[in-house]
Amino acid sequence: MKATRIVQKILSNYEADCPGVKANLCRILMNGKLGGTGKMIILPVDQGFEHGPARSFAPNPDAYDPHYHFQLAIDAGLNAYAAPLGMLEAGADTFAGQIPLILKANSANSLIPAEAPKDQAITASVDDALRIGASAIGFTIYPGSSQGLEMFEEISAMREEAAAKGIATVIWSYPRGEALDKAGETAIDIAAYAAQIAALLGAHIIKIKLSTDHLSLPAAKKVYEEEKIDIATMAARVRHCMQAAFNGRRLVVFSGGSKKGIEGVFDDARAIRDGGGNGSIIGRNTFQRPRDEALAMLAKLVEIYRGKA
Repeated sequence: MKATRIVQKILSNYEADCPGVKANLCRILMNGKLGGTGKMIILPVDQGFEHGPARSFAPNPDAYDPHYHFQLAIDAGLNAYAAPLGMLEAGADTFAGQIPLILKANSANSLIPAEAPKDQAITASVDDALRIGASAIGFTIYPGSSQGLEMFEEISAMREEAAAKGIATVIWSYPRGEALDKAGETAIDIAAYAAQIAALLGAHIIKIKLSTDHLSLPAAKKVYEEEKIDIATMAARVRHCMQAAFNGRRLVVFSGGSKKGIEGVFDDARAIRDGGGNGSIIGRNTFQRPRDEALAMLAKLVEIYRGKA
């Protein structure tokens, strides 16, 4: 597998990383139907942990089976498949080497009391990632939570170990917690801040949510207005988040969120593409649909990221 010039240029932005980390990033970037383009579509299936099994899989009962997700990601030609340890262990041997894996190393659940600080438990290790052949670890942080600083320390230590062992790091940077209201969680100033924090923590791939044009922090709002930062369209907001990710020197993928109409999924992808984002990490909008419908939707997303739709 020869890396394209686009992928080689992306890898050159990771100046401090060892060949093992770059090799694993290369595997993700070169895999599937978007391989070599610098664009990615990743399937994440951690929703059973986060939301519970029925809320996650009842709309498409085949998705209760971990093998279903491996096969969906492979047949759709995706760049990688991300999931917690148990899901990946359940298919790691059957599907060994067939798609790059991202081991989600921390998780929360819906049984935690609502008044508790937003946090996640570490549920897997770097050695687990090596054992099952994963290319990267994934880790969620909650900027805005009173537990946020502890989460930063946890991923800092885990990322250091992963880098020493040649494993890449993906950070889910999701603003959430006591410092933010619901509008603030997806405000553009907060989304860009979340991307910057993940980049500063050493993420190789950053996962954030698509943002609204709401400005949450008064001090930031003043700067946005004085500097006339363009946040009018989704593509402009994606572009601004890429600026926050070291001016595009770090890979950024955008989450799909809760299930929505198929045209909404396509519109989001076009905005990500037009804003210079690196792609989608899209879970419920794929596996909650019947397999044939999901495969057709993912094929169209590939065409969008290739600039053909």
